[in-house]
Amino acid sequence: MTRKGPTTVWERFRRFLAGRGLRVTAPRRAIVEAAFATTTHFSADQLLLWARQRDPRVSLATVYRTLGLLVESGLVREIELGGDRKVYDPNVAHRPEHLHLICADCGRIVEFDHDQLGRLLKQVAHELGFEIVSHRLQITARCERLRLTGHCPHHDHHARPSTTRSPRRPEPPHAGA
Repeated sequence: MTRKGPTTVWERFRRFLAGRGLRVTAPRRAIVEAAFATTTHFSADQLLLWARQRDPRVSLATVYRTLGLLVESGLVREIELGGDRKVYDPNVAHRPEHLHLICADCGRIVEFDHDQLGRLLKQVAHELGFEIVSHRLQITARCERLRLTGHCPHHDHHARPSTTRSPRRPEPPHAGA
């Protein structure tokens, strides 16, 4: 984990756990380190593989429990892709107001920020007598390239959803890194 981002995230999560009377365990720490060593949206199964590179004792049950705590703490966002498919977004800790565009054909997730859209959401909330505390906007659309050419480089019915990545943090973690 880098000093600035994930250490801050780890400290926030550690305080969250302490506030609930929960212990910091080695498997839980391995899961959190793995989750925040990437900008890629990931599934619970992917996180399990990454966390086991750090601590082979990590179980899938512990991954699911820890993901639930990370979501509850606001450090990770769960993204529903339809059916029972879910991925988790580790970027919410650093960019809490970013938005998602999800391809209905290939499942690719593109993160984006849009100042005008943010202002519009605040205006709508204000006009209706609300003040936004947080928001989550998820747009599902069809890939234009697939529609125009009949081919999308991301389209594979058997592939897991991919993410357009930000260059700010390294790719999925490795045990020796």
